[in-house]
Amino acid sequence: MTNQPRFTGWTARWAALLLGAALMSGCATGPNANPADPFEPFNRGVHSFNDSVDKAVLKPVATVYRDVTPQPVRTGVSNFFGNLGDAWSFVNNLLQFRGLEAYESLVRFTTNTFFGLGGVLDIASEAGIERHKQDFGLTLGRWGVPTGPYLVLPLLGPSTVRDTAALPVDSWGNPLGQLDPVEVRNSLYGLRLVDQRASLLRAGSVLDTAALDPYSFTRDVYLKVRSGVSGARDEDAYEENGGKLPDDAY
Repeated sequence: MTNQPRFTGWTARWAALLLGAALMSGCATGPNANPADPFEPFNRGVHSFNDSVDKAVLKPVATVYRDVTPQPVRTGVSNFFGNLGDAWSFVNNLLQFRGLEAYESLVRFTTNTFFGLGGVLDIASEAGIERHKQDFGLTLGRWGVPTGPYLVLPLLGPSTVRDTAALPVDSWGNPLGQLDPVEVRNSLYGLRLVDQRASLLRAGSVLDTAALDPYSFTRDVYLKVRSGVSGARDEDAYEENGGKLPDDAY
């Protein structure tokens, strides 16, 4: 039996379909059109769909999870998935020729896996070993591939053309994708989704009350994160801070 994740081919077809749909939807026009978001009509439609799903399903489930699950347990769950992310960050730091970051990612993963109960305890952070979060989209950016236009994916949320194209590789590289049986793998994916959504409950409330246009606010923040620093070209941003993801993203 092969150990290849069963969803990789599906993810590639899904990404291609989304790219094609965005291209066919046409470009936003007018004096207020954002040049980084030429697919804005399509993106806003997907954003509205995602928001409806979130309000009907994800947010209520995440709220119950937060309210009934003790904080130490939720921290352990977040640590576990963060530790798996360190393994993929190690590979991407290596692909970017970032020796120190790759070394520290490997040390974090091995330390937390063997001494932190499989990653439930974040021993590495307590020891002062920094986390360097990377994914394949950032690796492509490191080697000069531009982010491309902003793209909102059904259920997955904010992305770019580059990050969408990198999804199959990120899916394959995620250690969860190597797990069998499929029921266990899907259960862990579901738990990770709920845990991530629960961690964003407070931020979501602030966004709903403070942002006049949550779509534009989310887009602008996402694009700034993916380009490294505000107002900088992709290659300059990667030189300054490695294009690292923020601490609460994995």
